[in-house]
Amino acid sequence: MARLTGFLVFSAIPAVILLHLLVSPYTKVEESFHIQAIHDILTYGIPSPGLSKDAILTRFRDQYDHFSFPGAVPRTFIGALALSGVSQPFIWLDKNVNRQLLARAMLGLFNAFALLSYASGLQRAFGKATAYWYLLFQASQFHVVYYASRTLSNMFAFGITTLALRLLLPDPTGPDRYRRRCRLSLSLLTIAGIVFRAELALLLATHTIFLFVTGRIRMQKDIIPAGVIGLLTGLTATVVVDSYFWQQFPLWPELAAFKFNVISGQASAWGTHPWYFYFANAIPRLLLNPLTYLVGIPLSLFLPSTRRASVSLVVPSLTYVALYSLQPHKEWRFIVYIIPPLTAAAALGTSYIWTHRTRSMAYRVLSILIPLSTLATFLISTFILLPASAANYPGGHALETLHVYAHGSQPVINVHMGNLACQTGVTRFLQLPPPLLHLPGRPDWKIPFLQGGSSTLWLYDKTEDETLKSTPEFWDRFDYVLAEDEREVTSKAADPKRWEVVEEVDGFAGLKVLPPGEHGTGKVEKEVFQTLLGENGVALFDLVRDTVRRYITRGWWAEIRMEPKIKILKHV
Repeated sequence: MARLTGFLVFSAIPAVILLHLLVSPYTKVEESFHIQAIHDILTYGIPSPGLSKDAILTRFRDQYDHFSFPGAVPRTFIGALALSGVSQPFIWLDKNVNRQLLARAMLGLFNAFALLSYASGLQRAFGKATAYWYLLFQASQFHVVYYASRTLSNMFAFGITTLALRLLLPDPTGPDRYRRRCRLSLSLLTIAGIVFRAELALLLATHTIFLFVTGRIRMQKDIIPAGVIGLLTGLTATVVVDSYFWQQFPLWPELAAFKFNVISGQASAWGTHPWYFYFANAIPRLLLNPLTYLVGIPLSLFLPSTRRASVSLVVPSLTYVALYSLQPHKEWRFIVYIIPPLTAAAALGTSYIWTHRTRSMAYRVLSILIPLSTLATFLISTFILLPASAANYPGGHALETLHVYAHGSQPVINVHMGNLACQTGVTRFLQLPPPLLHLPGRPDWKIPFLQGGSSTLWLYDKTEDETLKSTPEFWDRFDYVLAEDEREVTSKAADPKRWEVVEEVDGFAGLKVLPPGEHGTGKVEKEVFQTLLGENGVALFDLVRDTVRRYITRGWWAEIRMEPKIKILKHV
């Protein structure tokens, strides 16, 4: 029974991460660079270094997305290269596999492995109860498990930092072995900062200083060797790989991003927040369960038996947040790396409550409230936050809706994808491949199109130049347009009457509170249950909703509210 319990608890993390991936398969603009890079590597391969420089440059320009849409600053290809490499064997086994889901699953499973490794370290250092509570808390937190499979630079770095922080957990084997683990940890943090996210330099600094001040590592024997190894490894990898893919030498993408975002202050253009944002907003949202940061963490810092361990988990992490709060532009993903140690501190306090629950009334009450709050946050995360987030990708839904509507209707279809569509789900993975045989003809059919089978040649356009888009000639060449507002097209087209809306695709528009007597549709929630459980899932959702409304909420309910976001326009 104990082994079965351990298996179920440990398997919860990868299962929940893959569940979130399955329910929400599309990506946002923040993930676009890495997901497009993965597509291009898997589809076109890597130009051979044996080719001439002009030939390599021509292949990149003709085939790779980052030469057409380079972004404000260059990003590293190392993450995309790694995911492409581990995905390729599965593609050899099944060439029809969904490659976007496959690549994201590989990233999600890597982050799941890092979280499970951290839990294993907790079990080794503090016992099973602490590890189990850590895993239960982690599985019920929305942001980490939802974004674990998303190709953000932060989530590539997250797995590495989590493995690095696992090495800093107490090890009963002796000080020499622990120092070796610390050196490896600091090297990993250095590599992650150099390759993926420059802000990790602060996390590296806070942990290094804490370990040095507490006498766990030494300057010459630990800090300097770890820094040199990490610096040489990370810098060599990123300069060699990224200079080749960007055809600029020498190129260090994270240094360019740091100069642009921090030195030049361009990050503030994306919005600013007050200094206390991370403490008052981001950390509570990331931990989600209020009893973790109101009870678990404070108690672990207060109790003599857990204080030393908890201080080593909490102090370097919150010091990092305090220092990073000086940067005006703030996003929760910039501090996501501290969630495993903060969750571990909460698990330490909760484990003490659980093992001492028979010794006082306060612990007995908390031992009931904490499991209930963990269950509640898991239900909120899975059945409210997940459906709401999954409904926030109208671009991906719109493109697939257009494929169903128009594929096979004519030999060639030219479609323009507007800004909102490209930001909310459209990737190269969703684009249909060309027919095996296609010979272009003339629009007047004096020379007919020739192609194999009944397939359609789809031509996709993502032009952003407003000057080009202001001319009628630009719009006249498209058969379909994915637009946020039809006036984007009709106000500039030569003949507005030749454009008609054939479909509207909805997106997330908030929550709708249903009073007693109002039924609602529950469309988004039913789609989630159907994805997870098939047709029986819809009946199960109806049963759960009706039971809760009848016996718990007295008729009140809340559901996802949707509204039209993208319109599919047809040129007739």
